[in-house]
Amino acid sequence: MSEDVIRKIIHIDMDAFFASVEQKDNPELKGKAVAVGGGGDRGVVAAASYEARKFGVRSAMPSKTALKRCPHLIFVKPRHSRYKEISDQIMTIFHEFTDLVEPLSIDEAFLDVSRNKMGLPSATAIAVEIRRRVKEETGLIASAGISVNKFLAKIASDYQKPDGLFVIKPKMVESFIEKLSIEKFFGVGKVTAEKMHQIGIFHGKDLKKRSLLELTRLFGKNGAYYYNIVRGIDNREVDPHRIRKSVSTENTFLDDIRTKKQLKIRLEELILDLHRRLQRTKFKGRTINMKIKYSSFEQITRSRTVLHEITDYKEIVELSNSLLDQLELTDSVRLLGVGISNQIKHNEVIQLTFDF
Repeated sequence: MSEDVIRKIIHIDMDAFFASVEQKDNPELKGKAVAVGGGGDRGVVAAASYEARKFGVRSAMPSKTALKRCPHLIFVKPRHSRYKEISDQIMTIFHEFTDLVEPLSIDEAFLDVSRNKMGLPSATAIAVEIRRRVKEETGLIASAGISVNKFLAKIASDYQKPDGLFVIKPKMVESFIEKLSIEKFFGVGKVTAEKMHQIGIFHGKDLKKRSLLELTRLFGKNGAYYYNIVRGIDNREVDPHRIRKSVSTENTFLDDIRTKKQLKIRLEELILDLHRRLQRTKFKGRTINMKIKYSSFEQITRSRTVLHEITDYKEIVELSNSLLDQLELTDSVRLLGVGISNQIKHNEVIQLTFDF
């Protein structure tokens, strides 16, 4: 790869964003185990400080479980308008360096700094300056990853968290990926990692030995993605106009589910996570989707579209349960997913219905 075609991509990821905002705004919380979310019997952790993570507290975890792991955990109610306010500050800083900013969520983004507005000599210098500005102007810590494409930059930002800055230079790419644990590959989830372990794939070098044909046979269309990324190939551009088409969440169960009663319990957990993601991304759509995969790997989907934006938690519960009630379980279930799609465009006119 010649120097004139090598891109300089930065991935910035705020460290424990929601919890860090709460600790910044309330100094009494600094250095303590903090969870953003509901602390009641039916509460769920939306985000956890690094002090809480040391005890195994994670996002989407039931509050009861979190308290068992960390009895001194302090729960704080989320303030999404505050998080959005600070996110806007951070994104403004990013745009001072480049117009090619692609937000992935409220607290992370890709930046293409192959050409930058400040005339700084290197992507590393830009990342250092961005982290300094974010700390100075918001009081928060950002981790940064720098490399030649989005896949590698994303991995690099997580490599030395929290408060990390890691660079994967072009000459490092091949050896770095070969040594990388397969669980660290962006796009390889827990279930896929377990499947790879079963066939002897534990690190990048193991994955690299597999042919494109074999990976496609084993993992479907994702096989081509795995074949490319293990070779450091990721040609996706940083897209500042990327439009999110849906927000969803799913869970592959350790033990197959056999009854609708059990499924509804798991569905409620998924809806809590989905609602949190909708609030984080500000996504608004009018179609609710459900996906079920049986133990036989047969997959079915159901959806329902309404005339208005689906944002209310209770309505998501009602619509989701309605879709589940329509299904007749023909086998035990290994995966359940739920999501919102069909975003309403700003210039779209929606026909209204009236009761006379």
